[in-house]
Amino acid sequence: MPDRQALAGLVLAGGQGSRMGGRDKGLVQLRGEPLAGHAARRLAPQVGRLIISANRNADSYARYGEVVGDGVAGLQGWPGPLAGVMAGLLAAGDAQWLVVAPCDTPFLPPDLAARLVGAALATGVPLAYASADGVRHPACMALRVSLLPALREYLASGERRVGLWQSRLGAAEARFDETPEAFMNVNTPEELERAERYASQ
Repeated sequence: MPDRQALAGLVLAGGQGSRMGGRDKGLVQLRGEPLAGHAARRLAPQVGRLIISANRNADSYARYGEVVGDGVAGLQGWPGPLAGVMAGLLAAGDAQWLVVAPCDTPFLPPDLAARLVGAALATGVPLAYASADGVRHPACMALRVSLLPALREYLASGERRVGLWQSRLGAAEARFDETPEAFMNVNTPEELERAERYASQ
């Protein structure tokens, strides 16, 4: 495993929040703390520095890390989470790896970075994604910062699908079957209620 300082973390908070009624999902409260705060608090100890990709409310997100926008020149329409990943790669500085998690995943495992990077290194590929109980979680990934040109080319081609890009790179799978709840997504008010119940246990 590379040293922690060789890892940058990225919390994706640039979504439209359409299933939350257009609310900035990363700032939706779960037990008195924004969803992005939960994700950042769990990811920050695993990496050397933390980046937040956000398109609004930058001041609110700045308490958790360096805030970057995900606007990519020349892209048409809503670019999706890979634009946030690209922004993170551009901001990663001297880091060798970028460990990515969405803001709506508040229960991330404490060994996410180590296991993702470890899976990539073990198979000799530049990217790994998480899965649990047979469910793929492509937005939870670790990738080499050197993939920036490949991602730029993929987005410029008009593609936006995360899973397709990962498959084309031969991404490794890091399995977290023992803790599927760590990847619980909070996309809707109903899922927020479920997360509240889980967090109170």
